[in-house]
Amino acid sequence: LLSRTDTKFLLRVEQLIEALPLLGQHYKVLEVAGSRLSPYHTLYFDTPDFALYRWHHGGGRNRFKVRSREYVQTRAAFFEVKHKVNRFQTIKERIPTRQFVTRLTPETDLFLRARLPDAAAEMQPKLWNLYGRITLVNRFFPERVTLDLDLRFDNGDESRTLPGLVTAEVKQAGRPRPTAFIQLMRRLGIRAGGFSKYCIGVSLIYPHIKHNNFLAQLRTVASLTDEGNHVRH
Repeated sequence: LLSRTDTKFLLRVEQLIEALPLLGQHYKVLEVAGSRLSPYHTLYFDTPDFALYRWHHGGGRNRFKVRSREYVQTRAAFFEVKHKVNRFQTIKERIPTRQFVTRLTPETDLFLRARLPDAAAEMQPKLWNLYGRITLVNRFFPERVTLDLDLRFDNGDESRTLPGLVTAEVKQAGRPRPTAFIQLMRRLGIRAGGFSKYCIGVSLIYPHIKHNNFLAQLRTVASLTDEGNHVRH
């Protein structure tokens, strides 16, 4: 599902606990190294003036995210470019790396220049994102549902955590279909909506960067997070 459609939801962990037992006949839970909750480390890259973030904030289509990622349990690492082609389609391209990339290497630089030639030379690490993930796999056709918990954002100086919040992303081949997970979210009164970990993280960690177009999402995050607000460290 590297070329796919994405549908996103925000919910409380208590709502997830309510939902999971109702999904067993439709989904299997992915296990990695004997665990169903897998820790992920992600580092996002952007230009010094946050060009990728600003393009997203401005509502631009045909937008990109650049990141390195480590699957902690297996130590597998990748360098990735996510390309949002239009409202429905996301294409993710990636290459494996020998270790978690925190600075561009000749290999990752070459990969990036083939996809973002104008911005590749300026890319620098901007935001760490750590969380645990549960992955549901549809039993009948190509669909995955990723459930991310205990989100933490960090830039080396500041950090924020979002306790109690779950971000759910339904990833399907082709156009969105009303699968069992999506129908259950509707029954629980949870509406689909846009959400970008990178953009929300930048808004929280770099408050001087313009983020007024994300204020509604930030209010939703605050309402779903323990104590009604994000936690600062």
